[in-house]
Amino acid sequence: MSDFVYRISTAKEWEALQSDGSIFGGELDKSSGFIHLSKLDQVRSTLENFFLNSKVELYLLQIDAKKLGDGLVYENVDGVNSFPHFYGPSRSFVPLPLDAVAKAEKLTLSNGRFNCSLLD
Repeated sequence: MSDFVYRISTAKEWEALQSDGSIFGGELDKSSGFIHLSKLDQVRSTLENFFLNSKVELYLLQIDAKKLGDGLVYENVDGVNSFPHFYGPSRSFVPLPLDAVAKAEKLTLSNGRFNCSLLD
């Protein structure tokens, strides 16, 4: 298991996380009952599959997996890929805490490819 998991976050969500100290994520997270995360090698394909036509500013949050404890669960989503999902203790759906974020970087889009130093 990796030391870090990653959250693709809108600028608005990242600002809310910084000001409120935690977030429940977006509509997809709330309807799923967990915060959607990615392993580093999944970030680029997730960006390309779900955010390529997004007109909003995006940030990549590097999250310390140890600080999420047993609330972090790796689940098989399509028979092939296992994605990290943050539920919180006993799958109670708690917000993602700001103190779990080790680093945040703004993503740039150039020639159909997202970039930031965390992806290099």
